[in-house]
Amino acid sequence: MQKPLAALIRLAAASCVFGTLASANAAPASPEDRYIAARDAAIAKITKMYADKKDDEAFKLTESLRADLLAKLTPIIAESARKGFGPARLNLDALSKGDMGFGLLDGVRFDSELGDNGEKAGQNGRDGKYVEPKSHIIVTTQSMFERWLRAHKDWWGNKLKNVPQQIGAALKDESFYTQAISTDAAVVNFNELPIAKPASATSAFAMLGGRTQDAVPEAADEVFVSALANGKVYIAYGSIKPKVEVSACVAIKADYDKKADKAADDLQSKRIDRKAYDKLGDLRQKGEDAYKKCFTERAPQQPSFAEATRQAQALLAAAMGN
Repeated sequence: MQKPLAALIRLAAASCVFGTLASANAAPASPEDRYIAARDAAIAKITKMYADKKDDEAFKLTESLRADLLAKLTPIIAESARKGFGPARLNLDALSKGDMGFGLLDGVRFDSELGDNGEKAGQNGRDGKYVEPKSHIIVTTQSMFERWLRAHKDWWGNKLKNVPQQIGAALKDESFYTQAISTDAAVVNFNELPIAKPASATSAFAMLGGRTQDAVPEAADEVFVSALANGKVYIAYGSIKPKVEVSACVAIKADYDKKADKAADDLQSKRIDRKAYDKLGDLRQKGEDAYKKCFTERAPQQPSFAEATRQAQALLAAAMGN
């Protein structure tokens, strides 16, 4: 039997009231939620524009959207500029899916005012080459960091190691730094550096590293530091002088590379067959593994290692505003 019209009207009215009450009782979106929603909308818009071949329009719009996202993010992070560093910037490098630099850590970034050579960063130096900032500081909230980790759980698929899902483990893993801050090269972790944990920090970590697009670098020329304190995550990285290198370890890698070249030449010249070649294994990878093991063991005895630790400690202090 159909309900009388009056009953249907009363039922609809009651549903409307209940819906209104539910909406009123729902927790309002937090500033972080609004930032994430704006970021995702910007990514969808810019990605579509590039797909539609509207490159010039997308490029121009990206800058205004980045400015809007920074305006939303700055009061959430609530961090002032550091001495020797420029104003806060948005750490996100690209807003189009598939672009190099897409998916970096959500946070504000402060770039040092000087380059590695002591010249002013952000312009061409005396040699005519562009001067990159010597170091960078990124600050984000713990909750935003955890959001980013969840989003990057399977960022590289199931064939490569992805970022650990625990904050402490992530901050010690080279995969995190590659995905969160690096736009054109993979970060290599050579050694943990024995820094002292700042009094205000729950945890702190520093590592000696380098970057590569192919083979493992033959010297460590950067330090990466991080700390968790008062609901925020502080990350900083920068070049160091002198570089940390161990010639004996480089020689080990060179010997393996020489063996790999000979094996490939022997296979091509039919001096050995495929079975014998395969039995040798990946000689270059073996060489990199042996090199890193040697470096880990011997680098701490180098004077440059102690200096790298000192520079890492100073960079972490700057990152935390001390």
